[in-house]
Amino acid sequence: MNYNKKSIEDIDVAGKRVLCRCDFNVPTKNGVITSDKRIVAAMPTIKYLVDHNAKVILCSHMGKPKGEWKPELSLKIVAKRISELLGKEVIMAADVAGEDAKAKAAALKNGDVMLLENTRFEKGETKNDPELSKALASLADVFVNDAFGTAHRAHSSTAGVADYLPAVSGFLVQKEVSIMGKALSDPERPFVAVLGGAKVSDKLNVINNLLEKVDTLIIGGGMAYTFLAAKGYAVGKSLLDESKIDYCKDMMAKAEAKGVKLLLPVDVVVADSFPDPIDGPIDVTTVDAAAIPADKEGLDIGEKTCALFASAVKDAKTVVWNGPMGVFENPTLAKGTIAMAQALADSSATTIVGGGDSAAACEQLGFADKITHISTGGGAALEFLEGLELPGIACLEDK
Repeated sequence: MNYNKKSIEDIDVAGKRVLCRCDFNVPTKNGVITSDKRIVAAMPTIKYLVDHNAKVILCSHMGKPKGEWKPELSLKIVAKRISELLGKEVIMAADVAGEDAKAKAAALKNGDVMLLENTRFEKGETKNDPELSKALASLADVFVNDAFGTAHRAHSSTAGVADYLPAVSGFLVQKEVSIMGKALSDPERPFVAVLGGAKVSDKLNVINNLLEKVDTLIIGGGMAYTFLAAKGYAVGKSLLDESKIDYCKDMMAKAEAKGVKLLLPVDVVVADSFPDPIDGPIDVTTVDAAAIPADKEGLDIGEKTCALFASAVKDAKTVVWNGPMGVFENPTLAKGTIAMAQALADSSATTIVGGGDSAAACEQLGFADKITHISTGGGAALEFLEGLELPGIACLEDK
């Protein structure tokens, strides 16, 4: 996939109606936005378009209404928040690409901003229905994709509309593509990838793809136990995917054949069972990874492993991290994830954290400002690391 895509800075937007797909899929409670992080992240693109006299038509999905009109998933609260951040009124359409949206889009003046209703209120959105794509395209002269979090979905408002309009990236997507694209296509070496999280099955293709590119691959989290089992170790009551043991053996053999260092935990933090509640107090001990007792469950990496992984990161020039090292929601079992975040924060390398739980961990622990790039899309970042073509990026014009 070509990562060198045109952005809003490469085209003239003055006087043009610009349909801009953002990620306003924000968490809400009782009709109030509980975190406006995604709205704030979209503001540089929106402000640029306003300052350059575009007629701005914003669109996004929120939640999973599945083609039904659900008032609690209306984007009206988002329009209100954007108005507050912009210091000017955002015109709210009563539909997605119907009569009201058409009339309001046609009446826009330079520098005006409007927001379409939740794109997933339309049944055709998730099916990438050409009729909906055409209707959305008819509102505008140019399409801007600034929603990296949905770039791995081929929906009408993320990719389909680009069949009918010139398409470029906003600043958020541009940053994601340039930083992650360079890391995967032309990384500064040594290149170290750190993978964690619970399931091996979620990361199968990522492991396979990264072994083609990295100098060192570090595996922690729940998925490490299937690798330890593949080495012939007993893993007690730890998370284990027996159907993937052969796959793990193949990956270890592939790493060896390619001269890639594959690092696994050398010691683990174990307990009698998974914490309940997840953040409740828990009695733990640390044992050697080759000697996990039959009645214990591994829930975090131990201190020796933390030191081993940190030293591998220390000498790197590029580091990509996706997935926590243990049950980081529990203070007793968060030490491995904290150590990993600390190692990335202390490193002089280009450090990239791929969305989801590891991004949340960096933010909660206060390390976010010391990481080069924290991806805004969990699923999209994973597919990027797998080397897959992302429809919402492939559809943009090449430079």
